[in-house]
Amino acid sequence: MDKATKAPESTADPGPLRDPLELLDTSRLLSGEERDIQASVRGFLADRVRPHLGRWFEEAHFPRDLVPELGKLGLLGMHLEGYGCAGTNATSYGLACLELEAADSALRSFVSVQGSLSMYSIRRYGSEEQRRLWLPRLASGTAIGCFGLTEPDFGSDPANMRTRAVRVGSDWILNGSKQWITNGSIADVATVWAATEEGIRGFLVPRGTPGFTATDIGHKQSLRASITSALSFDDVRLPASAQLPEARGLGAPLSCLNEARFGILFGAVGAARDCLQTALSYADARVQFGRPISSFQLTQRKLADMAVALNTSMLLALHLGRLKDAGRIRPEQVSVGKLNNVRQAIAIARECRTILGANGISLDYSPLRHANNLESVLTYEGTEEIHTLVVGQALTGQSAYR
Repeated sequence: MDKATKAPESTADPGPLRDPLELLDTSRLLSGEERDIQASVRGFLADRVRPHLGRWFEEAHFPRDLVPELGKLGLLGMHLEGYGCAGTNATSYGLACLELEAADSALRSFVSVQGSLSMYSIRRYGSEEQRRLWLPRLASGTAIGCFGLTEPDFGSDPANMRTRAVRVGSDWILNGSKQWITNGSIADVATVWAATEEGIRGFLVPRGTPGFTATDIGHKQSLRASITSALSFDDVRLPASAQLPEARGLGAPLSCLNEARFGILFGAVGAARDCLQTALSYADARVQFGRPISSFQLTQRKLADMAVALNTSMLLALHLGRLKDAGRIRPEQVSVGKLNNVRQAIAIARECRTILGANGISLDYSPLRHANNLESVLTYEGTEEIHTLVVGQALTGQSAYR
């Protein structure tokens, strides 16, 4: 055999990896505090969440009783400063999202909406009175928030939203509807975006406000353990103090979405890691033709390709985390992360299902549940097509949305 074609020599067999992210030893890129936060979240989920995931998905049940526990862990608005928020760096928040989505996308979605949409919108654009009223309660989990931007006819094109707010004296009258709103029917306060004569503005609408109703959306095949709602506003009268004073124009809600997308690009890595761990464990235990299927070349090809894609996604997520911590991240860079990592995660989930064979359709195993959930993740906070166009515009300077 030619020397150049020989397999690499190894002095010792290290055995199988416990975590496919050990392939590139990415944990060495984290600080001790970041590793501790990640381990704390993973331990909580192993104890309180993982034993119930299949049942929650099958029964379309959101474990609302966990919300105060998430608050106690400091996960709600954890990357925000003050008002009871933990004030961690962005990378730590991303790692928490990774672990949450490794369990189920519904949990990461809840934390993302609570912290990066509801709480961020109040922290960034609200008055001091609004911050003091809502943020400590939202951070502790004693209150729940939601974020109303998407409408039945306007998802990727929010600039043309039909929800309207009109001034009547010092008050506002709000009319319209929102669709696909995570946490909608259980939220104590909704951040709602509406068109006004002054452009798009944001409003805080508390639960129980006359004319405000929320109805759950059922018959879902994805994100079944998450509450998804339609919001309706019928002549909802709001005081001037309900308006987010610093939110002016479409850039305000889009900046909130960018915060949520950052959590998603880490979360997708978690879902993919869980799928690959499941497939690795199964392939080692499943015996066919007298050997574990992990010893067959075709299976190893699948596992190797997925591990490379997973570790590449993790490196991208960590790089973007460092850029965000340095205050240098740009929206198109977040789009690169969301586009690549969700795309890779859903491909990994589907491939892992094939390794499990017929057992892969059972809720005893996670890959198909993750694949179903990732179909929603692929669409929300900007579809794959929209993020492709964001990247395309950054490369060419040309907008191709219309």
